[in-house]
Amino acid sequence: MARYTDAKCKLCRREGDKLFLKGERCFSDRCAIEKRPYPPGQHGRGRRRKASEFGIQLREKQKLRRIYGVLEKPFRNYFAEAARRTGVTGTNLLQLLEGRLDNMVFRMGFAPSRNAARQLVCHRHFLVNGRTVNVPSYQVKPGDVVMLRDKSRKNVFIVDSLKTSTARGRVSYVTTDDGKFEGSYVTVPERAEIPTIVQEQLVVELYSK
Repeated sequence: MARYTDAKCKLCRREGDKLFLKGERCFSDRCAIEKRPYPPGQHGRGRRRKASEFGIQLREKQKLRRIYGVLEKPFRNYFAEAARRTGVTGTNLLQLLEGRLDNMVFRMGFAPSRNAARQLVCHRHFLVNGRTVNVPSYQVKPGDVVMLRDKSRKNVFIVDSLKTSTARGRVSYVTTDDGKFEGSYVTVPERAEIPTIVQEQLVVELYSK
């Protein structure tokens, strides 16, 4: 399976914004974008041309892909599904990305980043409605309960993540019971409830050309 293996901090620097790909490090003074707030590469500090309309749209699409850790082909599939649904396409797209199991694990506080959540899901640490699911892209539906397996409840990495999850912030459409090591997807969020800082309309314009 294809995946990004280079330094994740380079992605934040390329997009010129924090994508919160490294968990607690992104909240500390060790964050790379704080030390080097310019694109990576030997020409990163040089004078850059004014971005075209296409360039601005492309950067916004890349930012959204990288925040959720989705490759280009599945991302296009998400957009196609969002366009088929009724309502605002950009909002539909964000709702689909938010419904991914790895994102739910991250939102519930079981992992400090989506990348860490993806790894935990692949290693079969979680149950959805009592059934083991090891597919990070699995679509969690409103009312579904995501629970940590009994054998994984002493995992230090997960326990520490739960302790610091409140400081990272939680969302209103996901509830977590730390004592029971489970969480629930309450409802499909409205756009204003999704804390992802991105201009999704630019992504819609890019794919609508």
